[in-house]
Amino acid sequence: MDSILELHNLKKYYATQKAVDDISFNIKQGDIFGLLGPNGAGKTTLLRMITGIFYPDSGNITFDGRAFDPENDIIKIGYMPEERGLYKKMKIGEQALYLAQLKGLSKADAMQKIKFWFKRLEMESWWNKKVEDLSKGMSQKLQFVTTVLHEPKLIILDEPFSGLDPVNANLIKDEIYGLAQRGSTIIFSTHRMEQVEEICDHIVLVNLGKKILDGTVADVKQQFKENKFSIKLAGIPTGVEDAAYEIIDQQANAFTMKINEGYSSNDVLLHFINQGIGIESFNELLPSLNDIFIQLVDGTKSVTRAFQNLT
Repeated sequence: MDSILELHNLKKYYATQKAVDDISFNIKQGDIFGLLGPNGAGKTTLLRMITGIFYPDSGNITFDGRAFDPENDIIKIGYMPEERGLYKKMKIGEQALYLAQLKGLSKADAMQKIKFWFKRLEMESWWNKKVEDLSKGMSQKLQFVTTVLHEPKLIILDEPFSGLDPVNANLIKDEIYGLAQRGSTIIFSTHRMEQVEEICDHIVLVNLGKKILDGTVADVKQQFKENKFSIKLAGIPTGVEDAAYEIIDQQANAFTMKINEGYSSNDVLLHFINQGIGIESFNELLPSLNDIFIQLVDGTKSVTRAFQNLT
């Protein structure tokens, strides 16, 4: 599958900060891509360069197979920022129509698509409401609609579930899946790692302006696995100690263990089978993205502090 977006050695420096420091990555057509990082990592600067709001100090961006041209390509991009980008005094229907026409839709096409999305997200009765009268969750749904209704090739969603209750969060999540299935590419930026784990195909983690992780969610979790397993036995053994593993936790006949270096899961299973004990379940425990995020970000901070102490 071809890449729709390629970032090559992007740099953006401010007077006292390297906001983006030589970052490169590709995003494939149709992917739901997680752009992750703590506050101040450089995510917002990256997004603003991808949307043409900022220009990089050096490096270049390829979009849809050619050099990114913000003036002409922006119409192919939908950007939903974390900050609200809506006119508070304007009626919701008029605002959606106005923003759709700014994205190049005719009035007739815009009306057709707005009615489709308003019905789909249960917003039909909102037409004459003003944005200032909406709850945070309601305005988030409106902002999502105005981001996607012109059917952009690239959709950037920054904290799209902010303010949404679980029902509406699931509603928007289903629409994100649907957009990707229909060929749109999604860049999903959030601090909620459980959402990333559930939704994203591929992730990049940035911190202090640098890329520190790049890969599919499955590959990243495999990369950081710690050889931990859960096992549930058909009975309680008289003895569980063995050189092959260390017990981390035990609840009756259920154990969490770490297999020691030089041994395999087969060695653990044979240890119990040779005692005549049946095995009801045996599963590898992979780290969560949240655990990996904390480990890498804290590690980067430690390296930075050590360097600063040396200088």
